Amino acid sequence: MSGEFNLIEKYFVDQQAQRSDVVLAAGDDCALVSAPVGSLIAISTDTLVAGTHFLASANPRWVAHKALASNISDLAAMGATPAWVSFALTMPEIDEIWLAPFCEGFFALADQYGLQLIGGDTTKGPLSLTLTVQGLVPQGEALLRSGAQVGDGIYVTGLLGDSQAGLDVILDKSNATKPFASELEKRHYLSTPRTQVGEALRGIASAAIDISDGVISDLGHILKRSGVGAQVEVEQLPLSQPLLEFVGSSPQAQQYALTSGEEYELCFTVPDSREDAMWQALQDIDCQITRIGTINDDDKLRLTLDGQDLAWQLSGYDHFKTN
Repeated sequence: MSGEFNLIEKYFVDQQAQRSDVVLAAGDDCALVSAPVGSLIAISTDTLVAGTHFLASANPRWVAHKALASNISDLAAMGATPAWVSFALTMPEIDEIWLAPFCEGFFALADQYGLQLIGGDTTKGPLSLTLTVQGLVPQGEALLRSGAQVGDGIYVTGLLGDSQAGLDVILDKSNATKPFASELEKRHYLSTPRTQVGEALRGIASAAIDISDGVISDLGHILKRSGVGAQVEVEQLPLSQPLLEFVGSSPQAQQYALTSGEEYELCFTVPDSREDAMWQALQDIDCQITRIGTINDDDKLRLTLDGQDLAWQLSGYDHFKTN
């Protein structure tokens, strides 16, 4: 890309205070970081592509938030504390009108979560963003998908379904006249990674995952890795009033809550013996926590409403689905 180094210097270098564990962040072939003794480094990489994960016409500040938040959420699901991020940007051409607010959004969220940019790349091509985040978690304390046991409670953070409603507005502007359409569109882009919850659940939760593809799909990953089944009580799903008014009925809102992707909330399991410890650990964290079901030995995921099985045929969010 012509002017690549000027672009990097102007928008990405020296935009943040340097963490004490960053030895070298820019100016050489690799970044150098120092991990504390007794910690493991959690690493996650995601790519967001214009037209698949966001519209090229979307607010670039919101796009930056979504891109980084989705990666931070992966760290939260492992109980890791955010530390460093690398970022590769592909653009059809240099567009500083787009890039300036993008970087404002990117560094605002990075600073909020103590995440320092330590390297990356820029190149010419279709608009896409690839981020690799790294965080720190004490050895033996990482939250995994594989530890759920029969009898564990199933919990989620926040509210579910709003992101899908926001995507409906983005993909079909006729939905813009529905109640709370603009608020839900904003919610699709501006999620809140639950790192504090993840850190608090270390040593308490038996399994965890972030909700990127919908509760149906993501809880299913826990069930598969743990070799268990589950019952989800759909009347317990946490729903927002804007979602209820946007879709017009509780059953429709409940189905949104089960299938909505890119929520970036956490779904986790906790043994009943650790429930009191969980509430104690979470009491000072400003985040709604809701129990939505129980792990069982059915070897499948059952949906119930007031104790009765539902025959809903639902699937999670699919990035490659044609809308």
